[in-house]
Amino acid sequence: MKQTILIRNVLALQGNHLNRCSLFLKDGKIAEITVPDTDLAADTVIDGTNLTALPGLFDMHVHLRDPGQTHKEDILTGAAAALAGGITGVACMPNTTPAIDSVDTVRYILEKASSTGVAVHPVGCITNGLAGKTMSDFAALKEAGICAVSDDGRPVETAEMMRQALIKAYALGIPVISHCEDLSIINGGIVNHGKASEMLGVKGMDRSSEDYITAREIILAASTNTAIHIAHVSTKGSVEIIRQAKAHGVSVTCETCPHYFLMTEDLVLSKDADYRMNPPLRTEEDRKAVLEGVLDGTIDCIVTDHAPHSPKEKADFLHAPNGVIGMETSLAASLKLVHAGLMTLPQLVNCMAVKPRQILGLPEVKIASGVPAELTLVDINYNWTVDPEKMHSKAKNAIWKGRALKGKPVITITNGVIRYQDHAYFEK
Repeated sequence: MKQTILIRNVLALQGNHLNRCSLFLKDGKIAEITVPDTDLAADTVIDGTNLTALPGLFDMHVHLRDPGQTHKEDILTGAAAALAGGITGVACMPNTTPAIDSVDTVRYILEKASSTGVAVHPVGCITNGLAGKTMSDFAALKEAGICAVSDDGRPVETAEMMRQALIKAYALGIPVISHCEDLSIINGGIVNHGKASEMLGVKGMDRSSEDYITAREIILAASTNTAIHIAHVSTKGSVEIIRQAKAHGVSVTCETCPHYFLMTEDLVLSKDADYRMNPPLRTEEDRKAVLEGVLDGTIDCIVTDHAPHSPKEKADFLHAPNGVIGMETSLAASLKLVHAGLMTLPQLVNCMAVKPRQILGLPEVKIASGVPAELTLVDINYNWTVDPEKMHSKAKNAIWKGRALKGKPVITITNGVIRYQDHAYFEK
């Protein structure tokens, strides 16, 4: 039997409004929303005076590396990292080993995730083995439990394959997520093409690679009257292409990561591979454009592209795999926009909880009486420093390492059960 939980005197985000109240949780649901100073009896009482209750966040772009790459991460440690970041649901990308192109692999992921308290939604492959040759069985994968299809980690190299995938997925009601990269343009590049690549004397990843495929996918979606979701937007050009497509009625949505609107290519000049990812950190002009896209609604979602790698793999700057981890820091980093007065907390939660679920066709999570208790309790003003050694992920390639952030999830609740609690915070 689930314990009853009373969260007293908390600031709760209900729709677009913040209300001071108390939340009484019973039998896995929010049983009652009552006055702040209520004295209802409960098994567990949480003082919410300094806390804000948000609907559980959702990260629609993570790599859990399971099956097959569990030296980097696995479903259990990935779920623990999610909960520590206030994330109660994730969509996990298909570039595992084997790739998520079979019913058995989908079932394996769902079964392993079932006890974590995190709603893990597998993303199936567009093409078998991510090889770009033959299309996966979308219908069978949907029946098994995927939430979308993508070849993320790689692009779908031919336009005709993507066109056929859009048509097939749309007919089945399956979202398509595109990793926008032209491999012939990238040609072995490892950082942004320009100042960073020139100063380091390495091959660069030209922005035209992303812009070109972004434009291609939008043209294909428009011509087939289907829908496309663009992953990890990082360039000024892509933001503008998507903005114009939306203005012309194309069914396109997109996402970006906190590092693309808060960081630039200057960080890779340190030759620390923890700052290498794909797409790469870009210029200040790109950063400003991506930020503008977030603020004006061109960019729908803030995700992490959580991409764990072992410290040994990340030790060699030139040969390290691309990727950074981010689930435990994404809310705190993104709160910079709220603290700066650039967006409201409800607007941020829309990007990090509401829109991702809408795009994937998943049930809404909200704070209301009678609904499942799926909550993230945050101290918006708590100052802390990111220490990768204290994180829950197996990986340590945290892009915010050593940096001071303001705002932190301190309790995460799913199905009325406390799944994560920051004991150090409550002992301070």
